[in-house]
Amino acid sequence: MYDLIIIGGGPAGYVAAERAGHKGLNVLIFEKKNMGGVCLNEGCIPTKTLLYSAKTYDNALHGDKYGITVENLKFDFEKIVARKNKVVRKLVAGVEGKMKSNHVTVVKGEAIIKGKNSDGIAVACGDENYLGKNLLICTGSEAFIPPIPGLAEAGDIILTNREILDLRQQPRSLVIIGGGVIGMEFASFYNSLGTQVTVVEMLPEILGGLDGEISAMLRDIYAKKGININLQAKVVKIEGNKVFFEKDGKTDSVEGEKILVSVGRRPVTKGFGLENLGVELFKGGIKTDEKMRTNIPNVFAAGDVTGFSLLAHTASREGEVVVNNLTARNDRMRYNAIPGVVYTNPEVAGVGETEESAKAKGLKYKVLKLPMAYAGRFVAENEGGAGLCKVLVGEKYGEVIGVHLLGNPSSEIIYGACIAIEQEMTVEELQEVVFPHPTVSEIFKETIFA
Repeated sequence: MYDLIIIGGGPAGYVAAERAGHKGLNVLIFEKKNMGGVCLNEGCIPTKTLLYSAKTYDNALHGDKYGITVENLKFDFEKIVARKNKVVRKLVAGVEGKMKSNHVTVVKGEAIIKGKNSDGIAVACGDENYLGKNLLICTGSEAFIPPIPGLAEAGDIILTNREILDLRQQPRSLVIIGGGVIGMEFASFYNSLGTQVTVVEMLPEILGGLDGEISAMLRDIYAKKGININLQAKVVKIEGNKVFFEKDGKTDSVEGEKILVSVGRRPVTKGFGLENLGVELFKGGIKTDEKMRTNIPNVFAAGDVTGFSLLAHTASREGEVVVNNLTARNDRMRYNAIPGVVYTNPEVAGVGETEESAKAKGLKYKVLKLPMAYAGRFVAENEGGAGLCKVLVGEKYGEVIGVHLLGNPSSEIIYGACIAIEQEMTVEELQEVVFPHPTVSEIFKETIFA
């Protein structure tokens, strides 16, 4: 009998397993592929490894801005991909090591939930049966493939986030259906390496859900870099390597050696016996409360399978909430300060309310903003680079309710804004915080003084 059985070894599952094992629980975790889940093997880590190679090449290519000239500059696409694979292998081994050091039992195979009775929750894998007091479902998400006519017939021209990571040759041209985070990160990578990139997005702006002003600024930057971005364009069919779309009442087409479909992801709720428990679903995912409990006692869910916040760091925190409550620490999941980052070059990061979400909720707020160039470190390291820091402040109490950044290294400094929002800090309180100088993070303080 295990204290906790976990299905899925992604950021929700392996973090929960590590925390639970560290606190002395007897833990079993199932993973049918490699530990680390989609994030480590097919998402966050491999894409960021590729993007760093592209950024390094980009910096060398434009080194003359900084007084550096590189002769005969070139890149090796196969070596870039090989390094990505090496990084993934190293980190997968690291996760496996954490399981071992925290005495977590790992079963490599496909788990099937058999049901729940007075003895516990039964889960099988092959011919083996296992019993647990508690069950945590972390089966993640999968790429959504829209029913576009001709898509299935296009064969290996069509890529998802999984197949595009395994390309051994750089495509000369790439059409990306979907201008969300995944689409724009691959657009950034291939654009830096010289591939002709076209993005087809059905919404009025790329990066839907992020601050509209920041998204528009990034789109302008990439348009200047040569990416052709079609907004409010609905894909109607695919013929071979041609994508046809309707825009402004007209039908147009664009051709690409490869076509990346990145229109979103959906929770994985089938194929592992979930129906044997009677767990309630909501909007395609497993419905949970603030403690990540489902409608079935002792059954929890965390990560993308809930369909709520499809981010690795959200998943890890949700897994922690489950373990904390199982080990006598009262904890609840809060989503008011979940950061979102887009690892393009330049980076985008945001947390809390956007102007769009604040208006939709009827919140009264003020906007404080400054160009990133007000931070000396940013000017020193981003010659000619554009950037913006935007802070939303509650009108009544002066508390920070949203922060949005464009410019490198936004991903590394957004956590400070997360803390401010989580702790409901006011502008006056933040003005008393000492920031290190010179750092790009000072833009946060400069903006709230402005």
